[in-house]
Amino acid sequence: MTSDGILSGPLDADGPQRRGPTRRDFFVTNGAVLTHRGSGVTGTVVKFTEGAQVVLRDSAGRDHTLRTTEGLFTHDGDVVSLRAPRRVAAVAPTAPTKSGSVAGDTPARVARASRIYVEGIHDAELIERIWGDDLRYEGVVVEQLEGADDLSMHVRTFGPRAGRRLGILLDHLVEGSKETRIANEINDPNVLIVGHPYVDIWQAIKPQAIGIDAWPDVPMGQPWKEGILEQLNVTIHPAQFWKQVLSSVDSWTDLETPLVTSVEQLIDFVTVEA
Repeated sequence: MTSDGILSGPLDADGPQRRGPTRRDFFVTNGAVLTHRGSGVTGTVVKFTEGAQVVLRDSAGRDHTLRTTEGLFTHDGDVVSLRAPRRVAAVAPTAPTKSGSVAGDTPARVARASRIYVEGIHDAELIERIWGDDLRYEGVVVEQLEGADDLSMHVRTFGPRAGRRLGILLDHLVEGSKETRIANEINDPNVLIVGHPYVDIWQAIKPQAIGIDAWPDVPMGQPWKEGILEQLNVTIHPAQFWKQVLSSVDSWTDLETPLVTSVEQLIDFVTVEA
């Protein structure tokens, strides 16, 4: 009498291994339904250790601890070899940039033809500190003017046009100021001039960020930066004081809203695709 083979009856898990039917890998998760071919137990997986044991809970609620011997389990009628689930590498949460945008791992874009002009080095350094990642991602270069007096000449030299836009950030852009008069001389759809109401970019930093209650008022006719240092009883050079101020700025939340709004407008303006 011939044998019907390995599927003819209960298996001896400790007996000699014989060639069985083709089997596939099955990546076990809790709740999967398996049948143990040796004992006939069918149940849901409640615990699994690859190469060791699996615990199946039958329909009566009883737990059965079984060795994970190769080829002794079936799933949906297929003979399977039990494997631990493939682990997917966790994706580290993306930290926001200092401007509050989402940081990406995209390399810096080739510089655009469009530009952003600011009045001085301190403006440029502050923008770099907060929006540097955004500007590199967008391929936007920021250049300093050394003041706004020759703004019309700088605009003509730049030659704004479609696909070559110019965004300009000015200090003290309020009614009646010199900067406002200069800005009003320029009328070009490819140029956007925005600013903030503060006499100097220093004031666009919230005083609490550098540990003071408020920026002091400086009398008319007195150099502004020197007047600030005098009233704060600071004896170092303005350039040294600025470095201390800049290092205290950690994110856009340390800046006054008018500056944040203006810089965001400029970035949007110069990154419009032609």
